[in-house]
Amino acid sequence: MKVKKTGYTVLLSLFVLTAVAQKTKIEDADKKYDKYAYIDAVDVYEKVAEKGYKDEKMFQRLANAYYFNAELIKAVKWYDQLFALNVEQDPEYFYRYAQCLKANGNYEKADKILEEFNKKASTDKRGILFEGNKNYLEVIKANSNRFEIADAGINSVLSDYGSAFFNNKVVFASARDTGGVSKKTFKWTNKSFTNLYSAVLLEDGSLGAPERFHKNINSKFNESTPVFTRDGKTMYFTRNNFLDGKRRSDEKKVTLLKLYSATLIDEKWQKITELPFNSDQFSVAHPALSPDEKTLYFASDMPGTFGQSDLYKVRINEDGTFGKPENLGTEINTEGRETFPYISDENELFFASDGRPGLGGLDIFVSNINPDSSFEEVQNVGEPINTKQDDFAFIINSKSREGFFSSNRENGHGFDDIYRFKEIRKLTCKQILTGIISDSGTGETLPDSKVVLVDEQFKTIAEAVSDSKGNYTFSDVNCGKKYYVRASKVDYETKEIPVTVIKLSGETTIPIQLEKRIKPIAVGTDLAKILEIPIIYFDLDKATIKKESAFQLEKIVEILNQYPNFKLDVRSHTDSRQTARYNEVLSEKRAKSTIKWLVEKGIDPKRLTGKGYGENQLVNQCADGVKCSEEEHQLNRRSEFIITNL
Repeated sequence: MKVKKTGYTVLLSLFVLTAVAQKTKIEDADKKYDKYAYIDAVDVYEKVAEKGYKDEKMFQRLANAYYFNAELIKAVKWYDQLFALNVEQDPEYFYRYAQCLKANGNYEKADKILEEFNKKASTDKRGILFEGNKNYLEVIKANSNRFEIADAGINSVLSDYGSAFFNNKVVFASARDTGGVSKKTFKWTNKSFTNLYSAVLLEDGSLGAPERFHKNINSKFNESTPVFTRDGKTMYFTRNNFLDGKRRSDEKKVTLLKLYSATLIDEKWQKITELPFNSDQFSVAHPALSPDEKTLYFASDMPGTFGQSDLYKVRINEDGTFGKPENLGTEINTEGRETFPYISDENELFFASDGRPGLGGLDIFVSNINPDSSFEEVQNVGEPINTKQDDFAFIINSKSREGFFSSNRENGHGFDDIYRFKEIRKLTCKQILTGIISDSGTGETLPDSKVVLVDEQFKTIAEAVSDSKGNYTFSDVNCGKKYYVRASKVDYETKEIPVTVIKLSGETTIPIQLEKRIKPIAVGTDLAKILEIPIIYFDLDKATIKKESAFQLEKIVEILNQYPNFKLDVRSHTDSRQTARYNEVLSEKRAKSTIKWLVEKGIDPKRLTGKGYGENQLVNQCADGVKCSEEEHQLNRRSEFIITNL
């Protein structure tokens, strides 16, 4: 998008060329760059670069100038040269480079650059989101082809964007001829400042001829992105820091963006008021209202922002005052740009972001807002709404599923254009969870098993019973969610398996094997295996039972108390390290120590026998002289409790 300003960080360092004349030109360009006059700066930098000069900071600024002005394809040339000159760049350059490569359709190289970005900024959410969504193009494809789009019919050769519903009209921002109000230009783009225009919304979804909006709202600076209350009497809108004929700027002399409100009185917009959480030192822009009109959402780079711009919300009190702005948090915001929020009547948050895996530039995303104000999984709305370029300012009529969005995609009329759409299929990603319940020992399927699906808060979502072949099924499970599948059956231990459902419609298979609670035993059965007692509960080279492992032997005590006729042979084994004699003595001590511990717990010594076998009964190849891992040696350091009498 060409005309937006919600806060960017620009590089302030100067660079030096050998020729004095070139240095003067570049210094002049730097001043323009630092004031966000990117088009003017680009002109100077490019002329110098075309003369064969290669300078890292010049390439950085050329690339950034195009990037910040949303001309990503043009930026690729200069990021290419920057990285060819020096690949050791700050992480942010890697991310911008990847975004520009996507805009140029080079997703393969973009993904490689993003992998490097993730290595350099491992805690950056943008890299984390990419790392966890390597199949993002597949996901976007699955979400695509749900909209029919067309030109809105109101676009000019300049910038038109940021529409809003107002009664039977659509109000939008445009940089077209302002009708003599002002011929001043916005140095960010060298184009006219934007004013608000309106067009009648016709029955077929098209728009009538645009007309300038109310003169009290339009000024000689930028106005954009309004939102109106349902009764049509209050509007909130974005404007440069200008009120009552006075322009204010930040400490760098840059006029940022603020939010204002206006009231409709006698068919005129009056009482234009700056909202109280504005500041001369940061931008606040792009308002949106919740369905109950008690919450105002907006974009800002105010202190506390995670990235270049974040989404916030603020409570609108009954007396018209405002609460304290709240950041929507990392469920929504990234270190990139989140901007242009819109809340549908169904409590869907639509917004634009370049911080999430997308097609390039700003993509439009959506997340359902839960009753507790938390957010559902954020999803890319897919093509054709999203493209390789900037796509943003999405609004929708929840009843008709028709609306408008803005884009600077190819083959448009101007720099940004407004498009209308009709949603022909809602964004639903559903999975089917299915599987077979079986016996872990025999592999036999287990019909009539109870299967429960629970969410992350362990709230029951659904219940099922396995069929005659042990199959169970849960339909319409939400994509991208974590669940637990819990299976149980009489005489079997209940088992619960976590599953994170992928973000694609389809089927996920989760087989579950249950262990019998009542396990068959006979003479020769090893109770250590039946009761899952760890194979070792002695410290290395010692025969004293570890305190933290004593509870394992309590299981043996309990079995012997329940079955007074049982007799046990306690067998202790070591690995092959140390000498054979040493191991034999150590294992004998361990067997006797175990028997002593059981006797002290009240077991009749006549029921117990024991012996140490040292390294004479290894369970693997790890004999003397054989190189083995610690895990392999540990398999040989074991205790057995063999039933000798029932």
